[in-house]
Amino acid sequence: MLFTQNRLIYILIIILLIPCATLQAQDNSKLDFKGYVKYMQTIQYEKFGENWLTESLFHNRLNFKYYASDNFTAVLEMRNRFIYGDFVKTFPGYADFIGKDPGFVDMSFNLSTGDSYVLNTSIDRFYLDYQTGNFQARIGRHRINWGMNLIWNPNDVFNAYSYFDFDYEERPGTDAVRLQYYTSYTSSTEFVYQLGDSIERMAFMGKYRYNKWNYDFQFLGGYSKGDLVLGTGWSGDIKGGGFRGEFTYFYGPDSLMVKNIGQLVASISGDYSFKNSLYLQFSVLYNSRGTTGKAGYPNPAILLSQTSAKYLTLSRADLFGQISYQFTPLLLGGFASIYNPFDHSSFMGPMLTYSLSDNIELMASGQLFLGEEGTEFGDIGTLIYFRFKWSF
Repeated sequence: MLFTQNRLIYILIIILLIPCATLQAQDNSKLDFKGYVKYMQTIQYEKFGENWLTESLFHNRLNFKYYASDNFTAVLEMRNRFIYGDFVKTFPGYADFIGKDPGFVDMSFNLSTGDSYVLNTSIDRFYLDYQTGNFQARIGRHRINWGMNLIWNPNDVFNAYSYFDFDYEERPGTDAVRLQYYTSYTSSTEFVYQLGDSIERMAFMGKYRYNKWNYDFQFLGGYSKGDLVLGTGWSGDIKGGGFRGEFTYFYGPDSLMVKNIGQLVASISGDYSFKNSLYLQFSVLYNSRGTTGKAGYPNPAILLSQTSAKYLTLSRADLFGQISYQFTPLLLGGFASIYNPFDHSSFMGPMLTYSLSDNIELMASGQLFLGEEGTEFGDIGTLIYFRFKWSF
């Protein structure tokens, strides 16, 4: 059998891991290794008394960081997932969806698939970092997080993600070159070139960040995947409560590629932690090109997967609220909700986590999507999750 490009890359990476394991045995100070193992059971239904779909996920993450010298660091991080159940069997193209890699280099490999299962390995961090003085350069696949808000991030033009994909804490990476220079302890400038196989998939962006009046401010601009982009954001507090915001203006082709038009995406949030550990958070998201009618997605699965900073919502606006409370040092409970004020659909997300030890955690949560057919949250139904996580 001929090797595909994906399998060849996978084999090369495994070969690279062998000397890393040897180096760890010889010098633990140069190699840092950690990760976790999860098992998560998912139940999905539209009506409680009707057909239930189930999915089981075994999820293992491996993080390698090698300190080659005082200036150079190499990083490799991957997640391995074995998924089986009704989702793979029922939804057409599910295995292809799991194996899809949106980056410039395809580093997601479906090692084995069947009618009811898929085994996948995905590499979401693979980069070389160089630091000297106030200068830092990074090349490869890495996380570029320009967001300052806690829920919706219009400034995050490289790695925007879905709020509903809660099980992917690390978030996706970007194939890019990133140059940073720290002009002071609280200010920096940076430039990012995101690789792409066409001009519509590339990005050239710059950002300046500084601190004033105990607030962090940032300004960004450039070109991103067909759009000219300008943005700003801030993070600070008012009387002990967090106050954050992001505004990003996109100027580029509309969905029919007929003409260039402008689009403003903005998000503002406030949060407050009380002395008794009660935590409250509120946020509003605005999309100037969003609809004031039914904002349903052509494929509802898009809502649960990686998204873009332009389309954090298809609605003109969404409202978010969250409350959490530390009942005991080991038990945390919370409830989050999103409401579309135009099509009146909503999301509700209860959650409980219990720490069995410093590195073992149990979680139970739900995602309830409510609304009429064709609304933003009306075509997904209810998902219930039970998860066990062991970190090492």
